[in-house]
Amino acid sequence: MEKKKILIICRSFYPEISPRSFRATELAKEFASQGHDVTVCFPVNNRDYSEFKKEYNLKIKDLGKLKLRNIGLKGGRIEYFLRRVLRRSLQLFFEYPNIELMFKVAKVLRKENGYDLLISIAVPHPIHWGVAKVWDKKKNIAKTWIADCGDPYMLARLDTFKHPFYFKYFEKKFCRKADFITVPTEGAKKAYYPEFHNKIKVIPQGIRIDTLNLPEYKKTNVYPVFAYAGGFIPGKRDPRPFLNYLINSKYEFRFVVFTGQAELIKPYAEILCNRLEIRNIVPREELLKILATMDFLVNFDNNTDEQIPSKLIDYAVTGRPVLNITKNIDFNAVNDFLNAKYEKKMKFYDLKKYDIKNVVKQFLELL
Repeated sequence: MEKKKILIICRSFYPEISPRSFRATELAKEFASQGHDVTVCFPVNNRDYSEFKKEYNLKIKDLGKLKLRNIGLKGGRIEYFLRRVLRRSLQLFFEYPNIELMFKVAKVLRKENGYDLLISIAVPHPIHWGVAKVWDKKKNIAKTWIADCGDPYMLARLDTFKHPFYFKYFEKKFCRKADFITVPTEGAKKAYYPEFHNKIKVIPQGIRIDTLNLPEYKKTNVYPVFAYAGGFIPGKRDPRPFLNYLINSKYEFRFVVFTGQAELIKPYAEILCNRLEIRNIVPREELLKILATMDFLVNFDNNTDEQIPSKLIDYAVTGRPVLNITKNIDFNAVNDFLNAKYEKKMKFYDLKKYDIKNVVKQFLELL
């Protein structure tokens, strides 16, 4: 394919550790490695990307410093409660502080033109809203606009509170203007308004498989050592029922959890002691090497096919068996895994599906 001029606009990028950062970073690197002229636009936050740009032969444009900040949660019980209510209300009714991104994106795009492909990456969805605010084929920002959505917005089922009705106009505007909407799984289509289903294309998350160089698995302990990596959603992607079962189990084990939401499971660490080890999140490459040494991995299911945890791709490439914990826990399966019986492990697609080379090919085929 001839050389294309590509603009990727996003909120999160390397070295941030998040699914959307991985999405934007891997796409940018692979497009550039295939010889395309790639520009990535995001809030740089005073980071020095000179070496990164040189190594991967791409351009970086600063989306600008974000001035709006979440309300800090601090103070005594009453102050903490009031701050939490205010913070949640601003997020729910005004999409604060992410609403600022809509104006930042629109401002930058008014000065851009001549691209073959524009890929906007959400979450957060104000990234798409900002593109829609200025998108006009006559302005020649790009020949094709692909709105890439890791998670849905208005029809999302995992959110504790539904978004106010007026945000549907923002969602429908970007869906109407975008040439294509890309989602990671077939089931995700249901979380978008039916009138736009004809625009939706399924393109999974991607990873650079040929350079992983993961260690070979070797059994090192007489008891099972297993891990989970990611966030939690109380009442939905909730580890507590599983941990409650482990507390009362007769087995010896070590459960390693990589998360930025340690507060939810800290009480269990006091009970389980050295059987539960809580660690901070680490860079993806480092994490994969650790996960590849585990006896098995744990996934806390979203209990919907509309939003599939992106961590499952990382799990799949490690080659380790995965125990899927659903709302109705199969305790027989848990016991089997603790006894190194993995017949009920999760089934995954061929890894080639997640190879970043094939993912990029699917995006280019939309041109």
